[in-house]
Amino acid sequence: MSKILVVYGGWKWHYPEETSKFTVDNLLGGYEYEVSDDLSILESNRLHEFDAIVLIWTQGELTQFQENSLVEAVENGLGLITWHGIADAFNNNHPFKMVLGGQFIAHPGNFIEYDVKLDQNDPLTRGINDFKMYSEQYYMHVDPNNEVVASTVVDGDRFTWLKGNTMPVAWKRQWGKGRVFYHSLGHHPSELEKPEILELTKRGIKWVVGND
Repeated sequence: MSKILVVYGGWKWHYPEETSKFTVDNLLGGYEYEVSDDLSILESNRLHEFDAIVLIWTQGELTQFQENSLVEAVENGLGLITWHGIADAFNNNHPFKMVLGGQFIAHPGNFIEYDVKLDQNDPLTRGINDFKMYSEQYYMHVDPNNEVVASTVVDGDRFTWLKGNTMPVAWKRQWGKGRVFYHSLGHHPSELEKPEILELTKRGIKWVVGND
């Protein structure tokens, strides 16, 4: 049975504790798991005990030792599953951002309604219907090597010159021997309850741990 480490914390208005509980209760059925709210677990020489890590964090920073341990663990095969606020976490930790594959820049218009389109040619998302969201539409800078599996058309709000551009919502990628999955949804844990997002996240976890 795959073993997953859940690490949560950071900015309280992304509800890390509540999201961690939702993750355990609704996403990790069939997996062994351990939960921590302390980033020092990254430097405990225990990452090799896990098949994947779910990072639920916004803002903050990693020590150089924590970052090196995490990046090396992913390179050696630890899977990384994460969403939403992690794109605005550890912003001074550039090697981690290289692993993640993206960086939050803004959400023009704050909360808006927007469409999310799923790639029906990718087995990770095939059969999940496109859906509408009312939430923050993340505008990000992203690695062109990402395999984008969900996207949205940018509204742009007052930045009218951005309107109509396509922005990734979810991607998967390989970093060394480790698999990485990210989506920009889940500002509040209630968003993760949406059936399409729930299924997307479950499939992302399954893909990362290699059960695909």
